[in-house]
Amino acid sequence: MQIERRKVADQVLEALIEMIKTGKFLPNTQLPTENELAKMFGVSRPPIREALKVLEVSGVIESRQGGRSWIKKVNLSDMMDPIKFEMVTRNQVLELLEFRKIIETNAAALAAERRTEEDVKSLIDKLADFKQIMDDQNAIGYKEDFEIHHIIMQASKNSFIIETISNLADLHVRALEYSLTKNLRWEKKRNDVYREHERIVQAIKDKNSEAAKEAMEIHLDNVMQKLQSLKFEE
Repeated sequence: MQIERRKVADQVLEALIEMIKTGKFLPNTQLPTENELAKMFGVSRPPIREALKVLEVSGVIESRQGGRSWIKKVNLSDMMDPIKFEMVTRNQVLELLEFRKIIETNAAALAAERRTEEDVKSLIDKLADFKQIMDDQNAIGYKEDFEIHHIIMQASKNSFIIETISNLADLHVRALEYSLTKNLRWEKKRNDVYREHERIVQAIKDKNSEAAKEAMEIHLDNVMQKLQSLKFEE
């Protein structure tokens, strides 16, 4: 019989979900602090933080002023599939990036060839939003990052690329949030991420398909290298 080795954060998440479902923690009340939860479960803070982030992204809890987490009034049964989907492994994220590299590098080249002036305006506007977010050392910016890539896929004018990438949108957003969270308060890394997107947008604006493809490839390679270098909590 093979014993399944599971991440600590997965186990903490399941326990928190069960406590919320059974009324141990009630809607519109505060959760214990990270330190209190760590003592309760007998684990370190990183898996507690990861489980709380999953619940927050999934809409089960929310952070309010003061940094405490509050339980939202939701139908938890409706949230179960998104919550389970949220807990992806590093290998899954890396496989997603491999897939994105195959699709998005070529989509960026097509976007450079086929983009409209409206596409360019949308990219420039969204890039400006992304710059503002990246200048705020406490903001993550995953939504703005996702929207830039979404506009590029739309600008490729290839319905199969657009539909395929759209089907992966949920996982894409969650992977972006995890990755960009690691850049909080790291000014150089945040600037590097912005510059990578700026080069992609500029190449598309210039209708330079080779430069757009190369810039996208460099960007996704850098994301993969960063994730591979991170130490993941088991």
